[in-house]
Amino acid sequence: MLATTTPFLDRTLRHIKPQTFASFSLSKSSKLLHHLLHSATVGKKQQQQMDTARKPTFNANNNQCLSAKLIFSAAASVATTAMLIRSVAKDFVPLELRDYIFFKIKNLILSFRSEITLVIEEFDGLNENLLYKAAELYLEPTIPPDTKRIKLALPKRQGKISFSLESNEEIVDNFNGVQVKWRLVSKNFPPKNIPGSDPYNPLLLTTEARFFELSFHKKHKETILNNYMQHILEISKDLEEKKKTLKLFTLKPDRYSGRIGDMWQALNLDHPATFQTLAMDSDLKRKIMLDLDRFMKRKEYYKRVGKAWKRGYLLFGPPGTGKSSLIAAMANYLNFDVYDLELTEIKGDSELRKLLISTGNKSIIVVEDIDCSLEFQDRLAQTRAMMPQGLHRHMQVPQQQMTLSGLLNFIDGLWSSWGDERIIVFTTNHKDRLDPALLRPGRIDVQIHMSYITPCGFKMLASNYLGITEHPQLLEIEELLKTTKVTPAEVGELLMKDEGTEKVLQGLIQFLQTPLSDAAAEPQPGMSQQ
Repeated sequence: MLATTTPFLDRTLRHIKPQTFASFSLSKSSKLLHHLLHSATVGKKQQQQMDTARKPTFNANNNQCLSAKLIFSAAASVATTAMLIRSVAKDFVPLELRDYIFFKIKNLILSFRSEITLVIEEFDGLNENLLYKAAELYLEPTIPPDTKRIKLALPKRQGKISFSLESNEEIVDNFNGVQVKWRLVSKNFPPKNIPGSDPYNPLLLTTEARFFELSFHKKHKETILNNYMQHILEISKDLEEKKKTLKLFTLKPDRYSGRIGDMWQALNLDHPATFQTLAMDSDLKRKIMLDLDRFMKRKEYYKRVGKAWKRGYLLFGPPGTGKSSLIAAMANYLNFDVYDLELTEIKGDSELRKLLISTGNKSIIVVEDIDCSLEFQDRLAQTRAMMPQGLHRHMQVPQQQMTLSGLLNFIDGLWSSWGDERIIVFTTNHKDRLDPALLRPGRIDVQIHMSYITPCGFKMLASNYLGITEHPQLLEIEELLKTTKVTPAEVGELLMKDEGTEKVLQGLIQFLQTPLSDAAAEPQPGMSQQ
């Protein structure tokens, strides 16, 4: 302390005269010394403050400016070095070696990342990737409202608008506490012809490659692959059922020049028939619906017993008894597509197999008037056998014909195991004309007799057409129907002739009172299982 204050004491003492010290007593001298020391200390502090004020100040803003300058300088140096290396590599390093080096560098960088990315492409070669379609359906209801770009589409022959992500858009999904990031990526490529395709109808590879990138922490890899993917498939299946528009498929006239998947042409199935509107006996309708429900729930059962998951129905009865309406009601009830298989247009057994392969799951395959189709094929085969060998080329007789053996193999042979949830429906007006081999159990599981209209069926028609459930003339009509053969189609046509209920019912009574053929031999409607 004394050493630091000495210069200040020297300056102070210079201003005190020697005579002043002589006049001071001892006590006064000590007080003077204390006063001088206190003055020296205060002066030292003032001097330090003045020195500090003269020094330059470095605050936080100056530090940030220096840091930014250093960062920009380093970035510029790195960019310049990278451009120089790239230029040298492009001129002197072969392309294959460059790709290899870049691949290794990329893998090295990715090895330090905690995320893993799965890629789900739209196509697997030339085939559609079903997992991509499932992901697209799954993500549609999860698109958040704050998404900037959403793609809308109305598919051909569809009645519902679909939503999907626009390219390079991202959404985040959570599954059992795991955060999953989805991103749709799109890349354009020049179109290319597929070798070996039809020169008049060349097939082109898609010009746009789309795929989903699915990113998540790598510690959740097993959860995503085993549980999340299965969750996506299950949810998308339910969503697809809700959005599904029923289709009616018929054979294409030019199917021979196309691919297997192009052998059918589709139309929307807008048939309004339901089990609630069918003019059938209530007990019969209930039995059919119970049989369909039991079939739909027995996937594991069919697998356990070693049978293909399919069921065969035979609808037989006079024309106009509602066989086609029952098929439409079954399709609407199960939400199944319908394939109309016209046997007279099929060249042979091989084409029948191709058609079977090209049908989808959850479908009803319909063969109408099978007795006429088989008779037609038999007549062609007999005609060809009776013709002289030299006249074959002059007659327009197909060289290959579909056989009964091929049809039976289609029903319950090896080819019947193709696909799941199939229902095969045969219709005929003359059951007695069918080959017994076609009717055996395993080929035809359920036989449904579509008879003339019954009093119960008429009540349904009166409710549907006239909107009435009670009327004095209804009892008279029901009594007449017990002894009269008339089809539901005929009664429905009569109920549409006039607007007035009284006039319509009176006209129906007059029609039923007209002498018709005896109805005693007509079997009662019902369902039998093999």
